[in-house]
Amino acid sequence: MLPRVNDNREQRTRALYLTGNTTILACKHDPRFSIMLYIPESAWDEPDRPLDLLVAVHGTMRLQSEYRNAFSSFGKYNNCVILAPLFPVGVLGDLNAGGYKYMIEGDIRYDEVLLAMVDQAGELMKRQFEKFMLFGFSGGGHFTHRFLYLHPERLRAVSIGAPGSVTLLDETMDWWPGIRNFESVFGRGINFDALKQVKVHMSVGAADTEEWEITFPEDGPNVIPGANSAGKNRNQRLDTLRESLQARGVDVWHDVAPGVPHDMRGVFPYIERFFIDVLQNRLSEPGKR
Repeated sequence: MLPRVNDNREQRTRALYLTGNTTILACKHDPRFSIMLYIPESAWDEPDRPLDLLVAVHGTMRLQSEYRNAFSSFGKYNNCVILAPLFPVGVLGDLNAGGYKYMIEGDIRYDEVLLAMVDQAGELMKRQFEKFMLFGFSGGGHFTHRFLYLHPERLRAVSIGAPGSVTLLDETMDWWPGIRNFESVFGRGINFDALKQVKVHMSVGAADTEEWEITFPEDGPNVIPGANSAGKNRNQRLDTLRESLQARGVDVWHDVAPGVPHDMRGVFPYIERFFIDVLQNRLSEPGKR
């Protein structure tokens, strides 16, 4: 979108920096983090037209732009803003790559950071995104299902892609393998009625069977009881997570991509189809496919 000769400063900024694929914007709530957006032209040209929001959360490699760009066409043809956050490695100076996956790191609550990012995107476009869609793959899949437990009332649909470890709705284990002490950790319980209203999708490659990266050594510094209890590989752990959600009355659409290893690009067609079906209200019967 190009600026016009008579555009004022605000209109020129929109045209140059806030339409289509945007540049990187610091998070106002906490500038240690940032966002990039895809904003369809309709967000400015048709201010009264309803606009959806989809958040795409990166994995451990922090390929923020790849996640935003993957959904740009989806955003263009479905009148949907795409928000891709960046949660860098080592925010506290310790090279910790996994803080955002478990929602709490020192004094950082990553769920609250993401909600602030959503508010910031709304302020930019003079919109309110009361509910939004959320996707994450690998480390982002960690984040996505744990955010779902914390804020189901803010979510219309989620897609959980191949997380290395999962939190089960199991009240015999403490956070994070289970939820026994969830309320004491987060200061709020899980709203199961709201959770059952969210459309939940899962995806994983059939060849995503490596164990070395996701197995917690029994004598390792980060192991806690139940850390490896959901299964040996990502397929097994996603099956266990699906069963845990279904046991609580949550409908789950679970896709396994034939021949695909641990690669977001290989499962992306299933993810995109799910979100299109959500927006067009044409979801098939839930279950594993």
